[in-house]
Amino acid sequence: MFNNKKNSNSYMESGKSQNRISHGTTIDGDVVSEGGFRIDGTINGTLKTSAKVVIGKDGKVEGTLDCNNADIEGVFSGKLLVQGLLTLKSTAHITGEVTTQKLAVEPGATFNASCTMEPGSNPMNNSKKEKSV
Repeated sequence: MFNNKKNSNSYMESGKSQNRISHGTTIDGDVVSEGGFRIDGTINGTLKTSAKVVIGKDGKVEGTLDCNNADIEGVFSGKLLVQGLLTLKSTAHITGEVTTQKLAVEPGATFNASCTMEPGSNPMNNSKKEKSV
């Protein structure tokens, strides 16, 4: 009678919570979480999560960001490590060093960074390598 399937983001499907850094909030230091983040304030330091991070238009991160996926509309400066997809919206301003598997850049985004694109750990790719050796 009831369908338990809901249209939700991956952080909700895995039972992880969504964290929000609101406009006007500044965090100085390191943050580690299993849940996703929506940043409309400022983080100065390191943010590490196994989930998705969204930096809103008013959001600003200076330091290191290590996450699964990221959508950036605001400002990022520092070292950005994204295991999956990094999406830069038209209002994004990125400076520093970027490592990601996939990159999508909308027209208008500012991207002044060194960028390394590395494949993620894909079991299908690993099994093919083992068979060919």
